Amino acid sequence: MNFNDMLADAERLHDSMLCVGLDPEPSKFPGAWKGDADRIFDFCAAIVDATKDLVIAFKPQIAYFAAHRAEAQLEQLMAHIRRVAPGVPVILDAKRGDIGATAEQYAREAFVRYQADAVTLSPFMGFDSIEPYLRHDGKGLILLCRTSNPGGSDLQAQRLEGGERVFERIARLAAGDWNRSGRLGLVVGATFPEEIAQVRALAPTLPLLIPGVGAQGGDAASTVRGGWRAEGGRTTGPIIVNSSRAVLYASSGNDFASAARAVAQATRRELAAARPPT
Repeated sequence: MNFNDMLADAERLHDSMLCVGLDPEPSKFPGAWKGDADRIFDFCAAIVDATKDLVIAFKPQIAYFAAHRAEAQLEQLMAHIRRVAPGVPVILDAKRGDIGATAEQYAREAFVRYQADAVTLSPFMGFDSIEPYLRHDGKGLILLCRTSNPGGSDLQAQRLEGGERVFERIARLAAGDWNRSGRLGLVVGATFPEEIAQVRALAPTLPLLIPGVGAQGGDAASTVRGGWRAEGGRTTGPIIVNSSRAVLYASSGNDFASAARAVAQATRRELAAARPPT
């Protein structure tokens, strides 16, 4: 089953647009685990177990593992998710961007070593930085487009000679010439709801990975209105709304997993309530 099919099935089965980001910070771990990087797998696995029936996807951020020499724990976590939540796609948030043989190795890292269902990529170096990932059948490639950080405007909001902004050009390419496999998606920040709508207009059917809801201040309702589309009761423009810190660190006590579940449930309900009638 390819990434798009897994995404559609998870959305339908769990009635969810919520993605839980797995960004483990040992300094924020509960109780006796606080500061212990050897507990990264245990912490993330507990979050997965508590939320696996509530999400459309999980998104581990590779830097949070690599910084603590915890790549083996990431492999263990990926295997755990495949075992306990086989229908939930896993997006490896790596934001890779290179060409040729180096891109081939990054693709092997994401799809062979970690067995991810999709990976985030930087499109700055053009299509030949994306093409090696397309050789891995069924895998999703999610391109940075309009990111949630304020500094994203330094480049992404700049006008090209024809008047198009850089993020609009990326969206147009991803929905057109670059989407030869039908497996591309785009990253668009929840902090720019009007620009989510603009990207959706340019890429009406591509999955949108939308970070920035929760701790970063993005509004769930405006995010859904801007990006989610459906026709005849069926989603035509899926969105993957990521929340990390608000879920992971809902409690600093031994009830952290149940607290994470409660926040995930509330966020899922809030997203569902914002869906316009179809």
